[in-house]
Amino acid sequence: MRRLALALSLSCSTMSLDAQPTSPPVAPVHTRIDTLHGQPWRDDYFWLREKSNPEVIKYLEAENAWTEAKTGHLKPLQEQLFREISGRIKQTDLSVPYRDRGWWYYTRTVEGQNYPIFARKPGSLDAAEQVMLDQNELAKGKPFHSLGGWEVSPDGNVVAFLEDTTALRVFTLRFKDLRTGQMLADVVRDVGEGGIAWADDNRTVFYTKSDSARRPNSVWRHALGGGTDPQVYRDDDVLYNVNVSRTKSGAFIVLGSGSFTSAEYYTIPAARPTESPRVVAPRRPNVEYSVDHIRGQFLITTNADGATNFKVVTAPEGDPAPRNWRDWQPHDEAVFVEGILVFATHVAVAERFGGLRRMRIVELATKQQHFVTFPEVAYGVFPASNPEYETSTLRFTYSSLVTPPTVYDYDMNARTRELKKETEVLGGYDRSRYEVRRLSVKARDGAMVPVSLLVRKGFTPNGASPALLYAYGSYGATTEPTFRSNVFSLVDRGVVYAIAHIRGGQEMGRRWYDDGKMLKKKNTFFDFIDVGQYLVDNGYARRDALVANGGSAGGLLMGAVANLAPQLFRAIVADVPFVDVINTMRDASLPLTAQEWEQWGNPSIKAEFDYMRSYSPYDNIERKAYPWILATTSLNDSQVMYHEPAKWVARLRTMKTDSNPLLLKTNMAGGHGGSSGRYDQWREQAFRFAFMLDAMGLARTPTP
Repeated sequence: MRRLALALSLSCSTMSLDAQPTSPPVAPVHTRIDTLHGQPWRDDYFWLREKSNPEVIKYLEAENAWTEAKTGHLKPLQEQLFREISGRIKQTDLSVPYRDRGWWYYTRTVEGQNYPIFARKPGSLDAAEQVMLDQNELAKGKPFHSLGGWEVSPDGNVVAFLEDTTALRVFTLRFKDLRTGQMLADVVRDVGEGGIAWADDNRTVFYTKSDSARRPNSVWRHALGGGTDPQVYRDDDVLYNVNVSRTKSGAFIVLGSGSFTSAEYYTIPAARPTESPRVVAPRRPNVEYSVDHIRGQFLITTNADGATNFKVVTAPEGDPAPRNWRDWQPHDEAVFVEGILVFATHVAVAERFGGLRRMRIVELATKQQHFVTFPEVAYGVFPASNPEYETSTLRFTYSSLVTPPTVYDYDMNARTRELKKETEVLGGYDRSRYEVRRLSVKARDGAMVPVSLLVRKGFTPNGASPALLYAYGSYGATTEPTFRSNVFSLVDRGVVYAIAHIRGGQEMGRRWYDDGKMLKKKNTFFDFIDVGQYLVDNGYARRDALVANGGSAGGLLMGAVANLAPQLFRAIVADVPFVDVINTMRDASLPLTAQEWEQWGNPSIKAEFDYMRSYSPYDNIERKAYPWILATTSLNDSQVMYHEPAKWVARLRTMKTDSNPLLLKTNMAGGHGGSSGRYDQWREQAFRFAFMLDAMGLARTPTP
């Protein structure tokens, strides 16, 4: 165990708090020194963690004032970009209704309103609308509002929903009687984000609660109008997150507990919600699995028995232990099984081959298989709302960098698809003016990194174009090359938009992820740098106009490449960046920390500490020139605390030797995703884009 020493205050300097500052704020230095692996560990800005300290708030406000002053000349451009971004979106719109237990459910938006309205119609789309939840009404008077999910009771009479008004991912479980339109008296506070599930009796709801680090760690059972809620399941292992759901067949409530390397699931019959949970398979080191249900058996997706890219097995309801697992979709080294969607007569398998997702359809009775195919060189396809079990129709959403989100109903028997809706893009959008290209870039160790490009039609890589390079590359999260209407504000101005599908994601299968985490994390950074260098060397990006962008763990990527290759990028935009790796991963009281010891490493282990120390952005700032930098954060972000980018910027100010802009913008009411309302989000994006265009030398380019 490490032992903390007394914190020492070494020095303090004055920061500018002028209404119209003429110089950047300088954060006071209050050095904290403790011991780590027998050596002193120093942090000059540890005090910025003190959210309740008025001096911290004053410092953040001073940084905001400086950012406002330094971007004042961009106000007209920001407003123009906001009009462009919002102008492409049909602001009064309707999602494609889906059927569930005799009702048609949909979401609609209204121009001028920040939030969606959740509604339904009984029996027919010609019936009268019933508004279930109007988030605009729920959000009135609240600076932040988020719905963490909602579920309607099996009889269709009550909707249970999770509401967060703090941006801290602390939810309140509420209930609305859809027959009367009245909220019920039942209110459960301090609920976790691990899901909600109804039992068959229409009065029992399962939900999760979290520990002090906001880790969902337990499942509870609530009976409408009942007394004290009993705890059903608890997991005190800090590496595991707990969740609850209901199988699509409706037969079981499923309680899950999973880490980044292992999982364990329990079931409760939905018809008998007071029964004790029954384990499917006890957790085993380095064995992950997930559970769904078809008649008489479970379908389990797992990496057991060396199935690195995962496989699907069956297990009998009566005894689903691993000894009874039988291969249903065998492991294939070339095909990564991402998940399954079950129906009474078919199973749709989402799998990745050659860096792109495809849908494998399996008929249960005959085991005949076929694929749903897609035409473009780079795209994304996702199962949409498919709540019905007794159907042969699969609904999915398809899009690419030039194709707006398009909803199809696919007949799994006839093998035909029906177009239900293509999202309308306003503002004169014409996809024929653009094209998608796919590159394969050799990284320094020989790995071939896919890159998706969005360019104007007829683009020639002659070294004259500015470029934006985006990536994430962590947690196995795949960055799909899907439609983003806002980026056309850049592309129409001549910017090349590139997505680097770097290691740390799962674009190329499970090993792509494994090779970009823990003691191989630097592959993520090197892949991004090598892609950026390729774009410059091969004419896709102008040498002095390449901008990098990433957020959260992608913000860690931004901080790392700022240290490793500052000369390559004209500007870096790091959104809610995870840049204080060592200090955050030492503090298990912070949300996400303990679980992520399996993602980044545990600093209490010397080898893992040494590796993290070698790339942690905050700890590797040097006295040298850095690119233009914009860091964004939110005061109430509970996933990457505001103090990480605040400390990073404070230290950069004292170390960098250039005169390039260094800006910190803190949303004083938002969460990890910034503001909760869509209009506010569009303005935040316009601000980012204006900064990028300014760095590229395009701030005064005529509006396209």
